[in-house]
Amino acid sequence: MMKRSVYVFAALAACMAFAACQPPTQAPAETTAIAANGDMPANVGDCSDTSVGAIGPRLEGLPDSGSAIQYSNGGAQVSYDVVPAINQSQPGDAIRLCLVSIPENCPPGDDRGRVYTATNARTGGTWTLPDSQHMCGGA
Repeated sequence: MMKRSVYVFAALAACMAFAACQPPTQAPAETTAIAANGDMPANVGDCSDTSVGAIGPRLEGLPDSGSAIQYSNGGAQVSYDVVPAINQSQPGDAIRLCLVSIPENCPPGDDRGRVYTATNARTGGTWTLPDSQHMCGGA
């Protein structure tokens, strides 16, 4: 499982082009729905309960390259910055994951650039990051 997670992080790290999307839309404050257990939130304002699958640096073997986290429901987030709240998380920690923005005018089938806020129930740590290093339309 850890080896597969490293490949996911490496694939996320491979994106190196400019975004071709408009700025993301923001979540309306009054909209909140809970996704089915194990699903990723589908609409801005939706949340889901999941758990940490794996954490690590953005680039394998380079601890200062940023942070990456993978969730048991298949979701992931990545940052060029080291995110202390992610590094304090552990596999198995309960996470509330809420979708806060979706890029617009993306090429068909390119779903990258969704931004999620995650809250770790054990640590109380919170972070808001995209699911990819680049917006849709990039490399």
